[in-house]
Amino acid sequence: MSAETAHSHVTVEEEGKLWSGGKSPFKASYGKLMMWYFLLSDAFTFAGFLIAYGTLRFSNVTWPVPDFVFSSFPFLKGHAPLLFVSLMTFILLASSFTMIRAVQEGKEENKKGVVKWMALTIVGGLMFLGCQAWEWTKLIKDEHMSVTQNPFGTYTADGVYLDDEHGHAYGAGAEAETFREGHSYLIHKVDGEFVHRRFQYTSGPDEGQIQRQSFGPKAFGALFFFITGFHGFHVFSGVLFLLIIAINVASGLYIKRRNGYEMVEKIGLYWHFVDLVWVFVFLVFYLL
Repeated sequence: MSAETAHSHVTVEEEGKLWSGGKSPFKASYGKLMMWYFLLSDAFTFAGFLIAYGTLRFSNVTWPVPDFVFSSFPFLKGHAPLLFVSLMTFILLASSFTMIRAVQEGKEENKKGVVKWMALTIVGGLMFLGCQAWEWTKLIKDEHMSVTQNPFGTYTADGVYLDDEHGHAYGAGAEAETFREGHSYLIHKVDGEFVHRRFQYTSGPDEGQIQRQSFGPKAFGALFFFITGFHGFHVFSGVLFLLIIAINVASGLYIKRRNGYEMVEKIGLYWHFVDLVWVFVFLVFYLL
């Protein structure tokens, strides 16, 4: 056999090993690859929603300030800016850690460990959904916020209030509350009706003029409920998939496959994506 013939024989043999279909050239299974494709397309969807929110947010002269919109906490009176949503974020990020542990136990083919950590992940997801339900209930029922009405306005002039926070005129000798430029507040609800607090300018061309604060931009309520609801739907779907896969793991369905519980790893990718998206939603809605 000549050297050229031997070289050709080796080349053909090597190519046969590379492209025989026995191994994926991406070193990833078909299921993982399809999950990555899905997550990439979903990322573009969320990016479009958040970019649309940012565009409307910065194209409006006035916009609700998150510190005043999201300042309630269950069983806690007073002003607690972003405390509750910070708790929600911590719960979701903690569930991401438990999901990592479930995948690690799967790599070790430890069925009990996988079930335990997946169960904790499910609990974290349910807790997050419960927190979101409370937040929505608070905004819809108590603040009367909807997709077409935003009771959170912003005033832009320096001065003093003529009415107290309950909509009543200040008594003789009472110190009136002041406000500063760019400060935001909730239009208060008194006896079942919203009260637009009156204020008086103390300087400028409109000195002494009494005005009423208008409602905030309608787009805020619509965008908030749509985007956080879309993310909440992803969390709810993830909890359902986690529950189904955890039941399959407990029943021993994946034992014979001996693939490191790949199904657990795939749902883990989805769960981490949901957590990552929430970080961007938190940044855009609650911090900007």
